[in-house]
Amino acid sequence: MTTSFETTAATNPKMAPATTHHRVWKLGADIDTDLLMPGHAMKLGMQGMKAHCLARERPEFAAQVHPGDVIVAGAGFGIGSSREQAASVLVELGVAAVIAPDFGGLYFRNAFNVGLLLLTTDLQSSVVDGDLIRIDTENPSQPLVRDAQGRKHLCEPIPMFLLERVRLGGLLPELKQRLGQSSHV
Repeated sequence: MTTSFETTAATNPKMAPATTHHRVWKLGADIDTDLLMPGHAMKLGMQGMKAHCLARERPEFAAQVHPGDVIVAGAGFGIGSSREQAASVLVELGVAAVIAPDFGGLYFRNAFNVGLLLLTTDLQSSVVDGDLIRIDTENPSQPLVRDAQGRKHLCEPIPMFLLERVRLGGLLPELKQRLGQSSHV
């Protein structure tokens, strides 16, 4: 089975197209779920919510993010509430991955469940906005990111089942596939 991040888009239509390099959106530390998806926008439905993603931190983000872009942030990404929309809005906007030294526990679970790749490493001091980086998850026990200068940054291991979940587009598509396969056995 191929686990390369670059093949993910072929299976997961909400993920970024298969690309070699990903443009960086650099954010600070402690990006909480209310910054990602403000409570006042929750009633708007996903299409309406997208315009409010990170609006207080980076007002241009929702309008200028492109499929395949990645977020590189400081510690504490996704802290706060358990709202799943804080992760799913990034998937809907085409964000390929979030890279940070650590993540809020509920956000971590929600992100993988909606098909958003999270990579745990401290890349923030090695990138600037707009840098092009490469993500390699071919070896899930040692995923890595190459910064714009080609330097390797090792990430924490990712369990194979979570990489597969991202490849399939999240938990619901994964369960549909499993149930579909088991009904033909």
